Amino acid sequence: MTELERDIIREILNIGLARAADSFAVIAQEKVLLEVPNLDIVPGRSILDRVHEYEGSHAIIQSDIKGEFNGTTLMFFSGQHVQRLSRVCLRMNVPDSIEIDAMQESLLLEISNIITGALVTQLANILKAHIYGAPPRAPRGNIADSLKSLIFNQPMVQPLIFSVITQFSDKENSVELPLMLFFDRNTFIKILDIIRTYDFLGGQPAV
Repeated sequence: MTELERDIIREILNIGLARAADSFAVIAQEKVLLEVPNLDIVPGRSILDRVHEYEGSHAIIQSDIKGEFNGTTLMFFSGQHVQRLSRVCLRMNVPDSIEIDAMQESLLLEISNIITGALVTQLANILKAHIYGAPPRAPRGNIADSLKSLIFNQPMVQPLIFSVITQFSDKENSVELPLMLFFDRNTFIKILDIIRTYDFLGGQPAV
């Protein structure tokens, strides 16, 4: 992957994430600041190490990407997010905690569904790919079990990690909402092939 190809992928992600950020801003009723996504290629085990860093302090919602691409998104809601969203969307005054009840879990699932749906729709339009987001779920137990189909069923695969951090600002406070998007090697190859054969500026296949 050349630096130009890396920049193109970042820009494609920026477009998709901007739509996702707009969707989240409507839900949260706050301004959302979006950072430029990092693009890393790491072994599957490194994915789990990164996810484990968030497990103890965030509620995790997972949504798989299906169709021509094989991937997963993970959204990490901190206790502050749970508190804020519960107050705004459910009219519930709850403590700053990731211990959530069934109603709060349904809310986080729906938020993830909206944000992931906005992102996947934009990626599908830009890359001319038939992809869709599967219904989100809240993983139970070891997160490795939830990611098994992407990481361990193909041990030679090195997934592509899109490490994305969004921030939604609550007046003077700024709370990061980490969102991780990653694809397996075969999907990464498909994305590169699309980039290498399509003129995104002109909208016509490259000669």
